[in-house]
Amino acid sequence: MAVGVFDSGLGGLTVLDAVSKRLPDVPFVYFADSAHAPYGVRDADDVYDLTVSATERLFEAGCDLVILACNTASAAALRRMQEGWVPRDKRVLGVFVPLIEALTERQWGDNSPPREVAVEHVGLFATPATVRSRAFQRELAFRAIGVDVEAQACGGLVDAIEEGDMILAEALVRSHVDALKRKMPEPEAAILGCTHYPLMQDIFQDALGENVKVYSQANLVAESLADYLERHPDMLGSGQQSQFLTTGNPKKVSGHATQFLKRQIEFVSA
Repeated sequence: MAVGVFDSGLGGLTVLDAVSKRLPDVPFVYFADSAHAPYGVRDADDVYDLTVSATERLFEAGCDLVILACNTASAAALRRMQEGWVPRDKRVLGVFVPLIEALTERQWGDNSPPREVAVEHVGLFATPATVRSRAFQRELAFRAIGVDVEAQACGGLVDAIEEGDMILAEALVRSHVDALKRKMPEPEAAILGCTHYPLMQDIFQDALGENVKVYSQANLVAESLADYLERHPDMLGSGQQSQFLTTGNPKKVSGHATQFLKRQIEFVSA
C-alpha cells in the first residue's frame, strides 16, 4: 500500500512530513536524486529523463502512485510523462494542482470558464527552470483571469538549503524578495514554488511583510492526496514499508535530512 514521493533532493521532505502526518497508516517511499540535484538549473529534457528514471525506481519499490514533490519536475516533466509514458495501471501527480486549487478557490474538476479571483497581484518564487517553463502561469490561466503573476527565479537557494547553510539561505531569500518587490512593489500573495522553500517560510514571510499571504505546498498536497486516495483506493501499491532512497551519499543525505525534519532519517542507496 506504499505511495512514492520524489524530489531532486531534500525539499520534498516538507511534503513527506505533511502527508505522513495526514495519512499515518500509509507507508511512503521517498526518493532523493541527490547526485543530480539541483534540477532547477537543468534543461527540460534532462529533468524529464531524470524524473522518469526516479519514478521507475519508485514503481519497482511497490508504489503505483508517485507524487512529484518537486516543482521543477512537475513543471518540466509531468505533462509529458502523463501524455506518453506513465503505464495505465500507475499514476504520477504533481504539486501545482493543490496550490492552484487553493489560490483560485475552485476544484480541479471544475472546467467552467476562467473567472476573477480574490487576488490580483501574486509573486512566484521558484527555481530558474520552473520560472522558464511558465507552467504555473499556464495552469492558472485555465482557471483565473486578471491575475498578474511576477516570477522571481531564486538562484542558489536550493543549493544553500541542501548544504544546510541557513545563514546564506536567509540572505538569498531576502535578496530575492527585494528583487521581486522592485518589479511588484505590493504583492497580495506569494507562492513558494519549490518544496525546499517552506523550510524558509518564516524568512519569506518576514521579508514580504505580514500583509502578504504566503502559500506553501506541503499541507495543501497532503489534503489533496488524502482526498485522491479516498476516491482511488486502488492506487495504493503493493509496498509494505516506508523507506528513504537516494542516489547521493546516504550518510551525508541522512545527516541533512535529520537536521531538516528534526527526527532520525536513514537513507539507503537507490
